[in-house]
Formats: sequence, C-alpha cells, structure tokens
Amino acid sequence: MSENDRLIYLVFTAQQKLRTHLKRALDEERMGVTPAQVAILFVLADNDGATMTELSQVLSADNSTVTGLIDRLEKSGYVTRTLSDTDRRTFKVFITPEGRKEARKALRPVKKVNEYIKEGFSKDEIETFKKVLQSFFTKFG
Repeated sequence: MSENDRLIYLVFTAQQKLRTHLKRALDEERMGVTPAQVAILFVLADNDGATMTELSQVLSADNSTVTGLIDRLEKSGYVTRTLSDTDRRTFKVFITPEGRKEARKALRPVKKVNEYIKEGFSKDEIETFKKVLQSFFTKFG
C-alpha cells in the first residue's frame, strides 16, 4: 500500500492539522474557547435548548466529551443548563448573551480558515472535496 492510499491516516492527520490551525486562529483573536466549544456555541445559536444527546449527535461526540465541553462553557458564562420540564433525566443547554457574543466573534476566524482551506482549488475541486467529506455521513452514519 502506498503512503497516499492510507486514507484513514490522511483523514485523521488532516483533521488534527485543521484543529491545530483553527485553534491558533481563535487564539490570535483572543478567543476564550476551543474549536469544539465554538462548534457547540454555533449549534446552540441555531438550536437553543438542545439536549446533551442532541449536541452529541450533531457533533459526532460521545456524551462524556460533550458534558466536559458544556462544563467549561458553563463555567465561562457562555451557556446554562437546566433540567427538562418533561424528563428530569435530561438537561437542555441554552446559550447566554455572552455565548452569542463569543459565537459572533468566532465567525471571523472560522470563515477565514474555511477560505484558506479552499485556496488553490477550483470550484469543481471544492465541490468534489465536499462530496467526499459528505459521503462520510452516509457511509458511517
């Protein structure tokens, strides 16, 4: 197997490099959140009151990982969590005004990194790349 055929290695390595680059971009903007925390803020900005399970599904992360992220976001004042009215075993997570402000602030570096990823590629190449990435959702659920 040639090095370029090791797709799993390439995907994992690309993911790690992207996280590192995005973290650096957020740090340069003096953001107080990590890329994973920003993802939660973005989800809550569109779906306030999501449950922990819903967040785990959207982010493709296990519940314990999401719980740790929510703990830190709550400690920073960016989210609150309350017990569901209908199920006392379920927590709903709400973004605070400070969390919305942080999410808006994060848009700039996130968009900048997204544009950087596309540099040097044609529109057709970008569409093919998106198609490959989106295929992961259907292939791996």
